[in-house]
Amino acid sequence: MYNLIKPLLFRQDPEKTHELMLGILSKWHRTPLSLFWKQNVPSKPVRVMGIDFPNPVGLAAGLDKNAECIDAFSQMGFGFIEVGTVTPVAQPGNDKPRLFRLTEDEAIINRMGFNNHGVDELVKNVKASSYKGVLGINIGKNKNTPEEQAIDDYLACLNKVYPYADYVTINISSPNTPGLRNLQHGSSLDGLLSSLKTAQLTLAKEHDRYVPLVVKIAPDLEDHEVEVMAQSLLKNEMDGVIATNTTLSRDGLQSSQAGEAGGLSGKPLQDKSTRVIELLCKTLQRKIPIIGVGGIDSVESAEAKLKAGASLVQVYTGFIYQGSGLIRSIVSHL
Repeated sequence: MYNLIKPLLFRQDPEKTHELMLGILSKWHRTPLSLFWKQNVPSKPVRVMGIDFPNPVGLAAGLDKNAECIDAFSQMGFGFIEVGTVTPVAQPGNDKPRLFRLTEDEAIINRMGFNNHGVDELVKNVKASSYKGVLGINIGKNKNTPEEQAIDDYLACLNKVYPYADYVTINISSPNTPGLRNLQHGSSLDGLLSSLKTAQLTLAKEHDRYVPLVVKIAPDLEDHEVEVMAQSLLKNEMDGVIATNTTLSRDGLQSSQAGEAGGLSGKPLQDKSTRVIELLCKTLQRKIPIIGVGGIDSVESAEAKLKAGASLVQVYTGFIYQGSGLIRSIVSHL
């Protein structure tokens, strides 16, 4: 079905199409029309971070920022779903246009800027859903929050989402929020992770439930920066790492829109993210599990991430270009 309507969807403005599809998924998931995307996916269970995943293929953050469609996405067979990035206070994000399809490159450029309805609305949507699978919630800071006060935003979000998440992702790698990537380095990184770890342990006692913390990193780090970050993850006892977010690189692109500002995702990111996974795996010595994301558009590209050292994988741009059949194809052949 998706292959039939894709040409029509791709002729429309990308962000309007995105909003249209989310609206359909949120409204139709309890109706017979959900048969258009429902599918049976083989069981390929894997245990990571103390969590039992029905299969290792998840939905990456950014597609369902406000947790409006998790019931519909679960019907597609994802092994886990990550929602967000969410911030303490609702914000509109960057000016439009801010989302671009690079069809020649099978890629997307976005400079959305953490547009979301705020953490309270996300929690409300999660509580209203009937989803019982593995849910990750991705948290960030508001654009207007000074860099030196970023920890306050992360702690505010962590406290509110903790009871409803199976794991929480700390997003410090989006290129579309000024100063955010600075949190990936040195004392800023250690201070942030140390504070979050302390809060996590306090919340675990309060709720009698341990929720893992995962850090999402950029693909544009130099090798020595990845190694330093890995040491900080170990030092602060993080439970996992997602490699990687979008890239600022434009190497080898053919699309006329390649010069647009923002983070690039999709096929051109494939090798770059895999390289980071390999380096992380070597440095971490498998003491912390890795979730691989970036350019996964086939069984082969998913297997490459797993071979490089990832325990789980996530899809986003490949899912936009190929639809839910990609999930079934990858899971069936793993």
